[in-house]
Amino acid sequence: MGEAAYLNNPPAARQAQKPRPARLWLDVPLVIAIAALVIFGLLMVYSASWNFAIRAFDSASYIVVNQIRWVLVGIAAAAILSRLNYHRLTNLALPIMGLTLILLILVFLIGDSGFSTNRALFKGSVQPSELAKLALIIYLSVWLNTKRELLNSLSLGLFPLMTIIGFLVALIMLQPDFSAALTVFLIGIMLFVLAGGEIRHIVMLFIFTAVIGAFLYLISSKVQTRIQDYIFGLLNPQEASYHIQRCTEAIIRGGFFGVGIGKGTTKFTNLPVPWTDSIFAIIAEETGLLGGMLVVGLYLTLLWRGLAIARRAPDELGQLLASGITLWIVTEALINVGVIVNLVPFAGNALPLISAGGSNMVTTLAAIGILMNISRSTSVGDEKKEERRPFSAIVDLRRRDRGRRVSRPVRPAGTR
Repeated sequence: MGEAAYLNNPPAARQAQKPRPARLWLDVPLVIAIAALVIFGLLMVYSASWNFAIRAFDSASYIVVNQIRWVLVGIAAAAILSRLNYHRLTNLALPIMGLTLILLILVFLIGDSGFSTNRALFKGSVQPSELAKLALIIYLSVWLNTKRELLNSLSLGLFPLMTIIGFLVALIMLQPDFSAALTVFLIGIMLFVLAGGEIRHIVMLFIFTAVIGAFLYLISSKVQTRIQDYIFGLLNPQEASYHIQRCTEAIIRGGFFGVGIGKGTTKFTNLPVPWTDSIFAIIAEETGLLGGMLVVGLYLTLLWRGLAIARRAPDELGQLLASGITLWIVTEALINVGVIVNLVPFAGNALPLISAGGSNMVTTLAAIGILMNISRSTSVGDEKKEERRPFSAIVDLRRRDRGRRVSRPVRPAGTR
């Protein structure tokens, strides 16, 4: 009888009946890249700010300690959002966008002024334009996912979309914060493209962008100065803006291996707020080309893992959220690095997860929490299927069937 039971239940079958161990949902390469950027960022913030902090606050660690507080808040936000099912954002998208608009309007009423701008609230601790970037990703991902049938309609799809983006961009530009406004606009276009907007609508968006850009150039002396400084700097580095010249000197001084962390001198030469927008110049000086390449490599790791999460996401909402968050963070990083090496005109984009700044740090880490939740929502079976799936399956640039660019969820095995 025992022999018959053994034959009826061979080892392979018994092995299959064993409960499968729970999969570790944590995306380890992503977590390592994020942790490395944050820890290295704190080190560089201290190196770039201690001299100013002593003179302004009588404490060398004042700025970095404040940044550590924001990192802890951001980690808490990431932990909460990583456990909150991202589908809950469907009901939260409108309140989040409403709160963002209220904060952007409050900036004009009770905002803190600095450097001829009105960008922050509560003594500079909250910058609504940073929140607007994540709020737009959440809102548009939900909107594009629920309005998929109207996406290719000019009057019911593109125009309402541009109204949402345009109103947000206008509020940010009036502060004025051109770099944040440009980032928000780019986020909107990227999500529209990923969601499957028609080619003719995408062309219209780029034409509209060119017209608005030309208009801003004509009416804004600040935009004119930045574009002219950029062109002059390309033709002759000695005619670049003061800011870019100091950054170039820092990069040259750093060489391949750098002068050593804490030993840079560019931060003492009136380089504007080197612990924020210009921190990559300090990184290049103190850790050299090698350190700069490692930082860029960490952002590329984030890009790789973020797109992998988007590729494996169980539905279109997850794909849009993961793609939008990933491309936003990496785009901001590339713009910041591009400005420092004079590849793009000057912009005030922070270096995500590295630059000092509470709003940017908390918002970025919160977005990472959403990304981790999408990763967690992927089942084992779906992951095995999706590992062999190219990203072109999500973003179909060929558009052979004129369908949406974001792919449909993978059908579970064994279903029809």
